Amino acid sequence: MDRKNITDFILEFQENSEYNRIPAEKAKKPEYAGRKIFEGAVCGIAAADDPVILSLKNNDEANLNMVMPEEWLPGARSVVSIFVSFTHWLTEENIGGAMPSDAWLHGRIEGQEAVVKMNLALTEKVREEGYETLIPIMDPRFWCYAQVPGYEGPRYTSNWSERHVAYAAGIGTFGLSRCFISEIGTAGRLMSFITNLELPPTPRPYNDLLDYCAECGACIPACPAGAISIEHLKDHDLCDAWTYKVRQITEPYYGCGKCQSGMPCAYTAPKK
Repeated sequence: MDRKNITDFILEFQENSEYNRIPAEKAKKPEYAGRKIFEGAVCGIAAADDPVILSLKNNDEANLNMVMPEEWLPGARSVVSIFVSFTHWLTEENIGGAMPSDAWLHGRIEGQEAVVKMNLALTEKVREEGYETLIPIMDPRFWCYAQVPGYEGPRYTSNWSERHVAYAAGIGTFGLSRCFISEIGTAGRLMSFITNLELPPTPRPYNDLLDYCAECGACIPACPAGAISIEHLKDHDLCDAWTYKVRQITEPYYGCGKCQSGMPCAYTAPKK
C-alpha cells in the first residue's frame, strides 16, 4: 500500500460504489437520483511525528489542542490525508444566490456519508494487509465545538483538524475563506486516518498557510454572511450564524459552500 494505491482505491470507490451516488429515495429533484457526488482525489502523507502536526498541540494561534497521532494510536507511524472533489455539476449548481442549492445540500450530507464509507473501506483494506488504523473523527474521544445560539462551550475548536493535517501532508493550503485549497481545488471534502504502516511523507511544496490562495477576493462578495474580508480573513461568528439560519430552513440538511462554488480555486490551486 502506497500513496498511489490509496488514490487509486478512492477513485475506484467513487466510480463503482452506490454510496457515491445520490439515493433515489432522498433525491431533492428527480434528476439527481443516481448522480455521482465525488469525482477526483489527491492523497498526502505526513509522518506521525511531523513537526507541523506536533505544533498543533496547545496551539492558541490555530485555536487547536490536537490529540497527537501516537495518543490516538500507539505505535503510529503515518497520517494519511485525502481530499475528494465534488463533481462539477454539483458545485456549479451552487453558484450565485444566498441559499445553498439542493445539489450542494446533498453534497454536504450524503457527501459526508460517502466520505465516511470511503474511509472505512480504505482503512479495512490497510488492515487486511496487516496494519492497524484509526480514524480520529470516528473515535469516541473526538470532539468538535462550534458557536451556535445558546451554546456557551469552547469556540470553533476540536482535537483533530482535517484541514491542518492535510496541510501537513502536503495536499494544499488555506484560503481567505479558511476553506482548504488542494491542488485539485477547494470544492470537496477531506478525510484522514492514522496507521502504524510507515509510508514515505509527501513533500510540502509550500511554506505558508495561504500559498495556494491568489487572494483575489472573489469569495468576499460571494459570501451571503459577509464573513470574509481581505483584512480580517474570516469572521467565524457571521459564518456560523448564517449556517445556523440555513439549517433552520433546510433541516435536516444544512450547508452553504458559496465560497467554494464558482471560485477561481474551485477546481485548482490558483497560485500553484
